[in-house]
This record gives sequence, C-alpha cells and structure tokens, in this order.
Amino acid sequence: MTAVLTQNVVTVAAADTAAPTPPRRRRSWTPLLRLISPLVLLVLWQVLSSAGVVSDKTIASPAQVISAAAELWSDGSLQDALAVSVQRVLLGVVLGVALAVVLGVLAGFSRIVELAIDPPIQMLRTVPFLGLVPLFIIWFGIGEEPKVLLVALGVMFPLYLNLFAGIRSIDGKLIEAAETLGLSRFQLAVHVVLPGSLPQALTGLRLSLGVAWLALIVAEQINADAGLGYLVNNARIYFRIDIVIFGLLVYAFLGLATDAIVRALEGRLLTWRKTYQGA
Repeated sequence: MTAVLTQNVVTVAAADTAAPTPPRRRRSWTPLLRLISPLVLLVLWQVLSSAGVVSDKTIASPAQVISAAAELWSDGSLQDALAVSVQRVLLGVVLGVALAVVLGVLAGFSRIVELAIDPPIQMLRTVPFLGLVPLFIIWFGIGEEPKVLLVALGVMFPLYLNLFAGIRSIDGKLIEAAETLGLSRFQLAVHVVLPGSLPQALTGLRLSLGVAWLALIVAEQINADAGLGYLVNNARIYFRIDIVIFGLLVYAFLGLATDAIVRALEGRLLTWRKTYQGA
C-alpha cells in the first residue's frame, strides 16, 4: 500500500514539474480559410444570375458589379467619393473617440463625475442616434457638420461604455497592492488601471468603427453632393443596381479594413495577455 502511494506521489510530482505543452502554432493558411465562404457565396451568386434564377432587375450579377466598379474607377468617380467619405469618417471618429475617452476616464476614476455625467449619457444612448438626423439638420444645416457629428455620436457611445466598464472591472486587489507599493494616483492610472482596461476599450473601439460606417451611410443621404452615399443615392435614381451593390460592398470592405486595423493593434498592445485561441 505504501509503495503504491509513493509511486502516485512521484507520478504527480513528475507531472507538475514537466514542461508545459506548448500551444499549437497557428497555421499560416488560417487567413485563407476565412476567404472560402465569401468565395463560395460569390460563385453561387454568379451561377444563379447566369442561370436566370436571380433577375438582373432584382440584384446585379458579380460580373455586372465588377464592370460598374471598373467604370467608376476609370472616370475617377470612385476615388473622389472615397476621399470625401474617408475624410468624414476620420473627422467623426477622432471627435467621437476624444469625447468617449475623456468622459469614460473621468467617470471611471471618479464616482462623483460618474453620478454627474453617466445618467445623461445613458439616457441619450437609449435614443436611436439616427433618429436625431432631423434635429441635426435644424441645428447645423445641411453641410458637413451634421454628417461628421452624426458619425461622432455613433462612435462615442460604444467606446465610452466599454472603457468605463473596463476601468471599473479592474481587480480591487491590484489597486490595493499598487497603493501599498506607494504608487501615486497618476502612476496607478498609467501602470495599472489603463493597461487593465485596454482589452475592453479596444473591443469598444471595434464596435465604434463598425457603427461609424453605418452612421456615414445615413449621414451621406443628407443633401450630399459627394461621397459614397451620394454615389449610391445617385445610382438609385437612375436604377443602376450594379453601382448600388458595389457601393454597399465598398462600405463593407472599409468596415472590414478598419476592424482589421484594430485587431492588428490588439495583437501589438495585448501581447502580455494569453487568451484561448480556439481549437
């Protein structure tokens, strides 16, 4: 009996001291797998269009969409529209992120500030921000201001909520340990709280950028004379379904591109965080 117990103890000890199994390396072809389902849908779309199952009057075929893209590129319409739309989104995102970071940090660090600004923000958040378009037109006219502000408003709420929640989710024991080590309030914020809230803040940024493009689509319907929204709206008037679909695909691509940028930023800034990557 003693010999069996001794053998079990030795086995457990050996298992504890054994080198941990290294995680499986992510295969280089994993990004290619993400393209399979879109390509399958694209081929199916073209096959159904060529077979006449899907009418061209209902939805243009991929070949027609590609032809429309070439047409817009050759006459410079696409480049001009992209430049205007990207500028609007950049201005709106910068303004929205600045507001969200300032308000989120202040509310996250101060209970008094939270009681002062969080209730109004939560009330505004429950109002569909796209429903504010008529008010924005009355207040700011039909120029660039309502378009940029609508994007900024859509960006602000997801980032504010996630940053605030990230700050408040910091383990209290870490705060106590930092205070015991003599860290000042500023050092505590820089070295403990903000790094700890960064994962959730970046998640909020990804959500915000997705909302930014949604807000832009609506904003560019406000008497726009340039931009992707103007391009799509003008195509609708002339029943150019191929251009409408291409414009929507460009919006989708821009959304995916900005999301990929934030994901790459996460990979750079969160190297210290080891998370489950899936089987």
